[in-house]
Amino acid sequence: MTAWVYILECADGSFYVGSTVNLDRRVQQHQEGTAAAYTRPRRRRPVRLAWAGDFARVDEAFAFEKQVQNWSRAKRIALIEGRWGDLPGLARGRSRPPLDEQ
Repeated sequence: MTAWVYILECADGSFYVGSTVNLDRRVQQHQEGTAAAYTRPRRRRPVRLAWAGDFARVDEAFAFEKQVQNWSRAKRIALIEGRWGDLPGLARGRSRPPLDEQ
C-alpha cells in the first residue's frame, strides 16, 4: 500500500502538512473542510496541493510527516520547489546564522 505525505498551500498563504493512503480523497476532504481542524475555516480554503511524496510504508510516511511539520516555512518551500540541496542548510537552528554569515 502506498502512503503519501503532502503539503497543502492554504488560501491564507499558510501550509498544512499531512499524510494519507488516499491522496485524492484526502485533498478533496480538505477542500470541503471535513479533513482537519486546521483547514476547516473558510479563510484557509480553497487549498492547493503544493507537494506530495510517496512512501512504501505508512509508518515511514507518518514519520516524515512529523518531521516536516517541525520544519520552518523556508525549508518547506525548498522541499516544494525541489531544492534538495538547500535542505541541509535550512536545518540549522533559527538562532544560528547560515554558514556564509559566520
